[in-house]
Amino acid sequence: MQRIIRNRRARGYLIQAVVLAASLLLTLSFILTARDNLVSQGIATGFGFLERSTGWPINFSIVEVTDRSPYSRMLLAGFLNTIIVGLAGLAGATCVGLIVGLMRVSSNLILNVLGTVFVETFRNVPLILQVIFWYAIFTHLPSPRGAIDLAGFGFLSNRGLMIATPSWSSWDLLILVVVIIATIVAARRFGGDRLLTKWGIGVAAVVALATALLFFGHDPDTPLISRPELKGLRFVGGATIKPEFSALLIAIMVFGGAYIGEIVRGGFLSVDKGRLEAARALGLSTTQINRFIRVPLAIRAMLPALTNQYVWLMKATTLGIAIGYPDYFMVVSTSINQSGQTMELLLLLMVGFLIINYTISGSMNWINSRLAIKGRS
Repeated sequence: MQRIIRNRRARGYLIQAVVLAASLLLTLSFILTARDNLVSQGIATGFGFLERSTGWPINFSIVEVTDRSPYSRMLLAGFLNTIIVGLAGLAGATCVGLIVGLMRVSSNLILNVLGTVFVETFRNVPLILQVIFWYAIFTHLPSPRGAIDLAGFGFLSNRGLMIATPSWSSWDLLILVVVIIATIVAARRFGGDRLLTKWGIGVAAVVALATALLFFGHDPDTPLISRPELKGLRFVGGATIKPEFSALLIAIMVFGGAYIGEIVRGGFLSVDKGRLEAARALGLSTTQINRFIRVPLAIRAMLPALTNQYVWLMKATTLGIAIGYPDYFMVVSTSINQSGQTMELLLLLMVGFLIINYTISGSMNWINSRLAIKGRS
């Protein structure tokens, strides 16, 4: 025993084992106490409730759900809603942030000032206030009868944004998604020095397939394009983007874009000026310098901060509960109130967000490793 205590490595392992055992015992004690309390209140434990009917609907879902749907399907609908608004928000925030970041490093005084005002305004207003602000704007739009006509592309009212959509079936969309993924993989794998040419061919193939599916894959009894039409007090046809989704999406795009804009600015400013001066001395044009030196080095500097920002913005989708957007957090909260299965549903909530956030982190870390400058071993 004295030998173990004197051995530094063995003493470290022993301390870790004691701490781990104590943590496991404490966790087990919490679980048993919670189970006893639930049993004393007549609440059954386990996940059998997932097959029970919910008895309440949600106003937005990409999978069909009704008030008779089981908890499992309702949770799936909420999980998919979180992924949709989260990914759309990340893409939009990245685009906004890129534009704002370029404005912040621009030598044009007007663009620089506009970028600064945007960042200082939206970055310092709490996200939940921005969500409520945009939602209030949508709810004060005209009713469907007085909807704003968007030049034939759709209508905007307090019921949401109604847009025209192609008359594709689910199988058509699946085929199109598979072809797009295959095109991206093929362009990356076999592009080589002619990567832009391969991308051009791939985009042309995707457009051709989409056109073919639109003309030959739709039901002959339905029009090629489904357009929204006002019938009574609501629109029929096309697709409807709910005000809750739009408000949350815009808030995430604007708020996240302000932070990402600063990340982009910092990435460009981190590029060593000596490298740029050396490139100019070699006779490289401004376009070549940006393409081969400045942008690649700036992206490498941005990725770690972008990863943290993406994970944070994905978790920020839970603020949709303030305006009634049925995301995963809202569905779980409502399920807890209706079923009383608090422990099980909180566990599912944590597991769901762990899956989402670890997927984002893993993807960004993979991209970072691919773009990292390989040093000598």
